[in-house]
Amino acid sequence: MKITKGTRLFILGVVLVVIDQIIKVLVKTNMDLGETIDVIGDWFKLHFVLNKGMAFGMAFGGLWGKVLLSVFRIVLFGALFWWIRRLAKRPDVPDGVLVGLTMITAGALGNIIDCFFYGMIWPETITPGAPFAFMFGQVVDMFYFPLFDYKLPWMDRPQTFFGAVFNFADACVTCGAIYLLIFQYRFFAQEEKNN
Repeated sequence: MKITKGTRLFILGVVLVVIDQIIKVLVKTNMDLGETIDVIGDWFKLHFVLNKGMAFGMAFGGLWGKVLLSVFRIVLFGALFWWIRRLAKRPDVPDGVLVGLTMITAGALGNIIDCFFYGMIWPETITPGAPFAFMFGQVVDMFYFPLFDYKLPWMDRPQTFFGAVFNFADACVTCGAIYLLIFQYRFFAQEEKNN
């Protein structure tokens, strides 16, 4: 029995979401909030933080921002899922385009799961001030690469280059998007021209 392109993409998406959730559950259940574990010297650390907002710890408009962000993630996930299914049926679409879009979609779903369900599983992850747990869970972040500190003349204190803490889902979204921009831009340019 031959496995279709759509089935392979679905399996890839499920595997990425499962990896993301396993990492987050292991961090949540084995580390204290704020705890740091050195993995590779000072260069790569596991640092457990809860993220109220967007990728890489960026915040967005309090509780209403959290609701809008959750709705946006659901709409984005649905649109990407529909688009991937449509593109997978076309023989002229490169596999790389589909894999990149699947990575982005899986990353979005991984963070949706945190936001929608983690507050119900672990009450301590509920966004402060939230009226209820569903949809107000905070995202578990853990990967930290403080490459080096720098201080420019106008800065009061040193800053860490790439001081963001992120998770596997964020990495899927970012790597998928960068891959598409660098290696698959011709496909999207041609699609735009055809439309």
